[in-house]
Amino acid sequence: MLKPAVTMIGGGMIAHDQILPSLYQLQRMDLIGPVTVCARSPETLRSLADNAMIHQRAFPGHSFTPALDPYADVIAAMPPRQIVIAAVPDQIHYDVVMTALRHDQHVIAVKPLVLTIAHALEIERFAKSRNLFVGIEYHKRFDDRTLLARRRFREGMFGEFKLGTARLMEKWYYRRSNFQNWFTPENSDAFTYIGCHYVDFVAFVTGLRPTAVSVYGIMDRFPNGKEGYLWTDARVIWNNGACLNVQNTLSFPDEAPGSNTQGIMMYFSDGERGAWLEHSDQYRGIRYCYTRRMDSDGGTVFHEPSTEYFQYIDTGVPGLTCTGYGFRSIDYLIRAAIRVESAPAMDRAVVLQEIDDVGVLATPANSNFNEMVIEAGRLSIQNGGRLVVIEPGSPPSVRLD
Repeated sequence: MLKPAVTMIGGGMIAHDQILPSLYQLQRMDLIGPVTVCARSPETLRSLADNAMIHQRAFPGHSFTPALDPYADVIAAMPPRQIVIAAVPDQIHYDVVMTALRHDQHVIAVKPLVLTIAHALEIERFAKSRNLFVGIEYHKRFDDRTLLARRRFREGMFGEFKLGTARLMEKWYYRRSNFQNWFTPENSDAFTYIGCHYVDFVAFVTGLRPTAVSVYGIMDRFPNGKEGYLWTDARVIWNNGACLNVQNTLSFPDEAPGSNTQGIMMYFSDGERGAWLEHSDQYRGIRYCYTRRMDSDGGTVFHEPSTEYFQYIDTGVPGLTCTGYGFRSIDYLIRAAIRVESAPAMDRAVVLQEIDDVGVLATPANSNFNEMVIEAGRLSIQNGGRLVVIEPGSPPSVRLD
């Protein structure tokens, strides 16, 4: 396969923080071709193009082609079997992904893939019918801590998962961002948007599957007056009877030193003794106190940098180099799409099945438990936190208990 062109639909926070610099590094490595970014507003594209860290310090000489046309038109103009990245609000994922697939494009989507299991199954079937790759960017899977925990669990070092608690709380400045224009009750909530990371973590590490979900949401107001479920408390029951509690908000103080607060504790038993896993994911053992406030949203004088998710480092090459599992995730997904397209046409279905079976990266086939949890969670939060049961079957479904 020649170096694929990549079109990213959306130019918001995740594009700045992870995706665009990762794509530029892959360009530097000669793995991909030109990058196009499609967004609805000139301000979004201008902000991304004017990002000094990306375009002046880290990747001087790199640029993207801006596109303000409707994303369907931009995708339709692409040569077939390139790569589309869906980096848009949750409720738009389905339309962007299906538009890309209908135009014979491989797809990478930020998490969650979609909001219902029916849409996830439709995407899986359609992509397979055309031997197209669809990958979901659950970047915590590429954290060395996650991969180590997965290996140790599968070696029998922990026993059986019984009880867990997780938190992922983003900073208050999210409320002042574009979130206030779309993060409303009919579209998403804190559990759907960020809690899915730790549901995926537990399933990825243990191989267990969720059977019931309850999500209690607390409404709060954005600066523009719109409301959303900005505080959530979720309980996920697994098919061995284990229970995971997940708390999420867009409310962590801006003056707190990390970019967020996040972590998980899991408790296990082998019947004779207990075991325990704790990941403190927002703190990586580094504490800085600068002479001035960092020049970024939520920037602080006292700072605890995360070297694991995504950082720029100076390795002596021109510009700066991306490091961390945020980059590794994009790298792995892009390489998977290239691997599929580089195979002879008759072998692409086999390659896609191998990717599904290995299960390191999330695909619609191997990770649709996430969409089942999302659909169940959305039904629960809209019914005051009632328990919603996930019914196995073909197709699976959810119902209020």
